[in-house]
Amino acid sequence: MSKKVLFVLTSHDELGNTGQKTGFWTEELAAPYYALSDKGVEITLASPKGGQPPIDPKSEDPSSQTDATLRMDKDEFLKDKLKNTHKLSEVKSEDFEAVFYPGGHGPLWDLAEDKVSQDLIVDFYSNDKPVAFVCHAPGVLKDVKIDGEYLVKGKNVTGFTNTEEEAVQLTDVVPFLVEDMLKKNGGSYSKVEDWAPYAVVDGRLITGQNPASSEKVAEELLKLI
Repeated sequence: MSKKVLFVLTSHDELGNTGQKTGFWTEELAAPYYALSDKGVEITLASPKGGQPPIDPKSEDPSSQTDATLRMDKDEFLKDKLKNTHKLSEVKSEDFEAVFYPGGHGPLWDLAEDKVSQDLIVDFYSNDKPVAFVCHAPGVLKDVKIDGEYLVKGKNVTGFTNTEEEAVQLTDVVPFLVEDMLKKNGGSYSKVEDWAPYAVVDGRLITGQNPASSEKVAEELLKLI
């Protein structure tokens, strides 16, 4: 029987008050999606509003393309799945072996504040199921607590670095900085050089630093399920 993994995407498309658009980062969906589905994992996509989640336009730049994103461009099955993501409030943790959150800046606005998402992460984690986040997605753990303590407290974690945020010139636009939040909530934060692949596993919690880390996160997730 094939393993089932839930992917949770953002529904948020406004980049703060810049008038620019945001959403999820294509590579962070495509790379893990294929890393898992090519191994027979069945993937369900969900988002707070359901339907087509917004794609960060910058992730469609030629400079941001990878083998996985080029494959996704031609993959009508995946694109159809994307158009029809399930509503987050309608999915249940018991139907899946693990949950994975792709990043992009969008999740910092909606999923980080989303009670449904927070409860879902707690459900997975409390039932000994892996929870995985890449790039900005560790930001969705901001208010996630287990037994009154932040989930990241005392855990080894990584996520989009302050210097990577500076490099994309959004330090003053985002509602909070992922690196600062993880440290503030008691996470034992580590990183490698900017834009290099890096994934950290602490028990059932897997975090990746940036878009280049998304396949690594998926590989670690595969080992746990």
